[in-house]
Amino acid sequence: MPKKITIYTRTTCQYCDKVKKYLTSKGYAYEAINLDDEPKRQQEALTLSGSLTVPVTVVEQTDNTKSVVVGFNLQRLVPVLTR
Repeated sequence: MPKKITIYTRTTCQYCDKVKKYLTSKGYAYEAINLDDEPKRQQEALTLSGSLTVPVTVVEQTDNTKSVVVGFNLQRLVPVLTR
């Protein structure tokens, strides 16, 4: 079980909603950072992902390793969550 999940989103992003709905349906708690509301945090998302694309989902494990998944990509997200 991940220690912390953070999702960088935008208000009009359909894929952001899909990631949040998926996580909620599986019982995962997460912090959503809306870059439209908090534009100063955009640099964080860019540094983590190397991309301006959202969603950026950061999964921090209990051993403090972080995995970053860009977009709605369940093939990458599911293994990170179940690690």
